[in-house]
Amino acid sequence: MPKILVAADAHWVQEQVRAALVGPDDQVLEVRRGQDVRDAVDREEPDVVVLDLQIGNMGGIAIAIDLRLEEAAGRLPHAPILLLLDREADRFLARRADADDHLVKPVDAGTLRRAVRRLAGSDRPAGAPLES
Repeated sequence: MPKILVAADAHWVQEQVRAALVGPDDQVLEVRRGQDVRDAVDREEPDVVVLDLQIGNMGGIAIAIDLRLEEAAGRLPHAPILLLLDREADRFLARRADADDHLVKPVDAGTLRRAVRRLAGSDRPAGAPLES
């Protein structure tokens, strides 16, 4: 399993993601504030970034847009983004933010694992949609 950065301020979201992804060879890094994601991506170079839509000081959509802008400017490496959404209607926002994939909470552990593996092992060009 790849190096995964999880950005969520809700303890239950972090627990759910950690429980689904942590194994003997896994590395799950966590940040609780949206404003810390950019630095963590720069420092850790994660294989996948999992963003909760609802982060108090900087939501998942704003973080995804920020990461893509920094990547386009050459200041950050590419990192696939998986957005955890609150409702079906948020799918539009995830696409507009150029997220690589999105899931609606609560997320089944198996579905989450498969999405992360698909993103981490993908050789798709940045911004290309995932095939379902």
